Amino acid sequence: MPTISISNVRKAFGDVQALDGISFEVNSGEVFGLLGHNGAGKTTTVRLLNGVLFPSHGQARVLGLDPTTDGPALRRRTGVLTETPSLDERLTARDNLLIYADLYDVPPSKLGRRVDEMLEQFELTDRADDKVGAYSKGMKQRLALARALLHRPEILFLDEPTAGLDPVVARQVHDLITRLSRREGRTVLLCTHNLVEAQQLCDRVAVLEHGRLVALGAPDELARGLVHRLPVEFEVAPDETAAALAALQTLDTNALARRDGRLTAQLDRDAIPVTVEVLLQAGVHIYRVNPQQPTLEDVYFTLHRKENGV
Repeated sequence: MPTISISNVRKAFGDVQALDGISFEVNSGEVFGLLGHNGAGKTTTVRLLNGVLFPSHGQARVLGLDPTTDGPALRRRTGVLTETPSLDERLTARDNLLIYADLYDVPPSKLGRRVDEMLEQFELTDRADDKVGAYSKGMKQRLALARALLHRPEILFLDEPTAGLDPVVARQVHDLITRLSRREGRTVLLCTHNLVEAQQLCDRVAVLEHGRLVALGAPDELARGLVHRLPVEFEVAPDETAAALAALQTLDTNALARRDGRLTAQLDRDAIPVTVEVLLQAGVHIYRVNPQQPTLEDVYFTLHRKENGV
């Protein structure tokens, strides 16, 4: 049984169709990415999965539970990090965690130890008794992550977990997500604008566009299946750069040349052998051909252009 299942879910706010018949499943222990621009439907999906919003049509199941009827029971088994942490800045970090540990029904005998473990894990022990209002954004984000993990949830919903963080703290968050999934077997649903982050962390991704699911799969599979035109770098003898550029310009490609004998051309995958043959026929000596592998960013913008007729 999948950990998360969404079947033909629609959600409307008045005349606005926020979600338009989306369906997908998330497997246990998987890092699953929800990608899309602002307003694509990512946050609405997470709220539906947590029982904060109800679908207009279709159904969702999380850990076999219906979020619309089993919300309280479900939230005891899931952790959520929203884009805005919503911490009580008048209280200390320790007090924030103690309050939420109680709300999450952490046993009183384990409460203090669990809070101390979270403070240590997120390197907040030295500032545990300072008011959160004096914390930096990165410290607040680490505290919010600690809060989301207090009750050892089976599923973690993360909405832009590294937004506004410096590279060091962002890397710590990435390492945490990897550990939770790979070592502890927890399921992570990650909403992010950061396509590099998604490529590094996610086993599979769903791409939303105007409330519709437009792509679903592993990042590498989507790249191979959807991106057919990619940059290819040719390294030639420096004194043959002009001849190589002239030969490339006879083809359906935009070619750019550098003085060190390197040229880059946008080519369809199946056009690479033909292009090499054209260069050889022009008397160009080719030292290296390096097709650049498409990324999740290439996938996203390919889909975006297709959906918007660009």
